[in-house]
Amino acid sequence: MDARLQRRVQRYGWDLAAADYAPLWQQQLALVQAELLRRAALQPGERVLDVACGTGLVTMDAARAVGTTGSVDGVDLSGEMVERARCEALRQDRRSVTFSRMDAENLGFEAARFDVVLCALGLMYMPDPPQALREMRRVLRPGGRIVLAVWGERAHCGWATLFAIVQEEVASEVCPLFFQLGHTDTLARSCAQLGYQHIEQHRLPTTLAYSDADQACRAAFAGGPVALAWSRFDDDARERVCSRYIESIDAWRRSAGYELPAEFLIVSAHAPR
Repeated sequence: MDARLQRRVQRYGWDLAAADYAPLWQQQLALVQAELLRRAALQPGERVLDVACGTGLVTMDAARAVGTTGSVDGVDLSGEMVERARCEALRQDRRSVTFSRMDAENLGFEAARFDVVLCALGLMYMPDPPQALREMRRVLRPGGRIVLAVWGERAHCGWATLFAIVQEEVASEVCPLFFQLGHTDTLARSCAQLGYQHIEQHRLPTTLAYSDADQACRAAFAGGPVALAWSRFDDDARERVCSRYIESIDAWRRSAGYELPAEFLIVSAHAPR
């Protein structure tokens, strides 16, 4: 997929998913977000950048960790996501948090500005992840920390069938690099090639629990990475893809609900001094 087209698909797709994202995914992603922050070990007074911040779920926790003497900037390609994050920051009276719509591959910050860069489940959507990692290194101070989370191996994610199901309807690749970074040590090697040091990776198995088929479908299609395609389906197409998706996850049906296996990969590293 052309890089400009991929950015446009992601921007407008996540704009459409913004309202559903937190209700459908906040609980499901709490485990990986908590582990990412634990490994970041944020300290009071630190300056933090949260890349692909979405509605600010990680950003708000980071702000609590660095306190009033620190600062957190959240950036995301989706204007709707950023606006929801801003509203939440105002509601919580988080004055040390700033949100901006920004492309991770072209960060609008001066070099060496941040002590820590976080990116929770955002790199998979970017046309050029190595360029985003270069930009994150550029804005990190020497010796600064970076902590990244991506989805893990495709074979360990029971919901992965949704991409092939959608592709049959739209006849184009949907999130072509989605599972590439979670394969073996791909992300860690990418970090090493870009000069990051003290690299560690950790796999985190989890279960995505849904109360019924409707919630499982809404999370997969309306509140996730294929939301733009979903918005353009007519009623027949929506019924068709939902039926195929529910059939594909039948092995994990538990009474009326579903418990899907999933895996996250967390990589932490330091910028060279």
